[in-house]
Amino acid sequence: MAIVKKLSPITLGFLLLLLVWQAAIMIGGHQSALFPPPLKVGEALLAIISDGSLFAHIQISLFRFFTGYLIAVVAAILLGLILGRLPAVWKVLDPVVQVLRPVSPIAWSPFIVLWFGIGNMPAIVIIFIAAFFPVLLSTVSAVKKVDKTYLRIASNFEMSTFETMRKIILPASFPMIANGLHMALGSAWIFLVAGEMVGAQSGLGFLIVDARNSLSLDLVMACIVVIGVLGLLLDKGIHYFESWVNRIWGGAK
Repeated sequence: MAIVKKLSPITLGFLLLLLVWQAAIMIGGHQSALFPPPLKVGEALLAIISDGSLFAHIQISLFRFFTGYLIAVVAAILLGLILGRLPAVWKVLDPVVQVLRPVSPIAWSPFIVLWFGIGNMPAIVIIFIAAFFPVLLSTVSAVKKVDKTYLRIASNFEMSTFETMRKIILPASFPMIANGLHMALGSAWIFLVAGEMVGAQSGLGFLIVDARNSLSLDLVMACIVVIGVLGLLLDKGIHYFESWVNRIWGGAK
């Protein structure tokens, strides 16, 4: 019964989306070739599931995503923990970060393709750029807001810098860092698809481009649905990870 209660809002949300989708087609009078209805999209989805091509593209897209995202998260958290404790250095680097952060990762794609060629690396680099800055900024901000009482206690116990980082600063900063993880995940997932559309020969983004070129808009819409569902699952995964870490560090509510 508990599982049903948890799934009900999600199920109702998807049903509402399908109803609005179908109503928009009926009211707008759009041709199915230009705006595919849910049933036709479902048929296209079943076709690429049955021939196995969907799972092959999902697998390579997830590999690129997790590679770029995890490298960005680890690098940004480590750098953020250090820069958050060095305010003078951060004052120098902050303007540079603020200049680079608003630049879309896709804007770098001509250079990325020239430097790394085509294949996995361009998409991974684009994902890295998309995920790095949100996590870095949230980490630096979190470290700067750590209660000074905690730091004085660490000093009284003569804890080393590494121990202070691991036992005091990181647990105290994690709630704000988690917000950065959520923002970075959404940004990275969006730019994964964009990266695959410009510098890859496989993956969900490439599948959309290939379907568009063959004017198979039902397949394009099916890929969009898959991308949205996978994004939802990834976001839920981050929530579960955050809850798990909070339980370990005693921050669960």
